[in-house]
Amino acid sequence: MNVQEQIKNYIASQPEPKRDEIQALHKRVLQALPKCKLWFDEGKNSEGKIVANPTIGYGSFTIKYANGTTKDFFQIGVSGNTTGISVYILGIKDKTYMAQTYGKTLGKASVTGYCIKFKKLSDINLDVLAEAIKDGAEISLRE
Repeated sequence: MNVQEQIKNYIASQPEPKRDEIQALHKRVLQALPKCKLWFDEGKNSEGKIVANPTIGYGSFTIKYANGTTKDFFQIGVSGNTTGISVYILGIKDKTYMAQTYGKTLGKASVTGYCIKFKKLSDINLDVLAEAIKDGAEISLRE
């Protein structure tokens, strides 16, 4: 199964109304990052154990681990969680940047170092989220 099919199946597996919201968010991220590489992470480790929620990934950057090893991974991730939706913006070294820059204008969302979590799309300003996604993708490429 290719990445497009995995993403389609993942979105279809979500309960309503989360299914429609993740589909709309997926389209919005593709508009913000039109030429990005698509990923799908099942949330399982190398032993097949579930360690995270399945995530749709966008873009590409290299994670550098403390032991010197590296791994190619997505920059932006979208995932359904038990209470709503999470958007991950990876690769920004300043863990306060997203909260300070977008926290007050995003709407009803929790913003941590790399995660924006909200219950439903109507709780947030989608234009601000799209700006945060584009900004985060650009910053992670520079750092």
